[in-house]
Amino acid sequence: MGKSYPEVTIVGAGIIGLYTAYVLTELEKIPGSQICVVAKYLPGDQSAGGYTSPWAGGNWSCISPNDDATLFYDRFTYEHLAHLQKDLLDYFGEKDSEWLGLGRRPSREFWDWIPDKRKIDSLRMYLEEFNILSKEELQQIQPTAPKFGISFKTWNFNCPVFLQNFCGFLKGKHHIKFVKQELTHLSQATSYVNTEAIGGDKHLIFNCTGLGAHDLGAVMDHKVYPTRGQVVVIKAPHINENCLRWGKDYATYIIPRPGKNKELVLGGFLQVDNYNAQDTSQSETDDILRRTLTLLPKIGKNAEDLEIMRVAAGLRPSRYGGPRIEKETKSDDSSLIVIHNYGASGYGYQGGMGMSYRAVMLGLSNEKKSKL
Repeated sequence: MGKSYPEVTIVGAGIIGLYTAYVLTELEKIPGSQICVVAKYLPGDQSAGGYTSPWAGGNWSCISPNDDATLFYDRFTYEHLAHLQKDLLDYFGEKDSEWLGLGRRPSREFWDWIPDKRKIDSLRMYLEEFNILSKEELQQIQPTAPKFGISFKTWNFNCPVFLQNFCGFLKGKHHIKFVKQELTHLSQATSYVNTEAIGGDKHLIFNCTGLGAHDLGAVMDHKVYPTRGQVVVIKAPHINENCLRWGKDYATYIIPRPGKNKELVLGGFLQVDNYNAQDTSQSETDDILRRTLTLLPKIGKNAEDLEIMRVAAGLRPSRYGGPRIEKETKSDDSSLIVIHNYGASGYGYQGGMGMSYRAVMLGLSNEKKSKL
């Protein structure tokens, strides 16, 4: 008899759900024919309030916290994105990173305070082309000189394009089944399995529902909350670098998206418990343009001269206490295992593969599950 593999259902098809599917197949060698992804929204869909991943600015940055778990998630993802990029390009053939929506760009990040030493020491160990900026370099930044800054080589995502290509890879190479269906209770996930699956001795359910975890039956995690952001997307083929500044009460970021359209994402805001993703504000647009043109003047001299493609708002899936990556016993059925993997806030793209690796390791381990 051949090796027995678990049946797997992933609830949620944002970047965390796709990273989870990738870790299962490419890193842990679970056949994709054993895996089904079920979600209200699939790559290619857009919903500002209900499907965060297509709206993200999309780069690897230092927005994430300084705890040991997050430091691991960030490093794991940064170091494995090259493998992910190669796997996808090898599959699609005769394509490049700009088409794929996952490419490399230089980046500078500035803080209005001195960042946690643990974080900087961690970044120094693995970021390519890492450099701490000099006092003279900081003095050139307007309107006031930041306290600290670094430069490095980062990863940039064209989020809606990359999601669709990532999904195409998982379906095409690994035969993962994707089902568009809204679940109101986590127990409904047991009904969704890949029709090609050979029944295993376990059924793993990965809950990657992001903001949906707030209202999903049997989860109802009220530690989950939205952090609203607004961005202005312009056409700027002359800008090929990331530039970000973190303040105590603001976040300013300039993020070029890979692709032929030469989009530049300008932001932004981190508005806690703001559920309004339907409307955008002209005053917020004006504020974003003022801050980004001050931070990186070569974008353009005047906001009126910019070629604005769109203004958009989205809701980051945040959680008080940080991401929930946890194994849970839902019933007396020892063959049914639920692993929660949500709450990445604004760092799902940059830390999500590390989060998913930790979640998959929990799911595949034989350690005793905790009753929550």
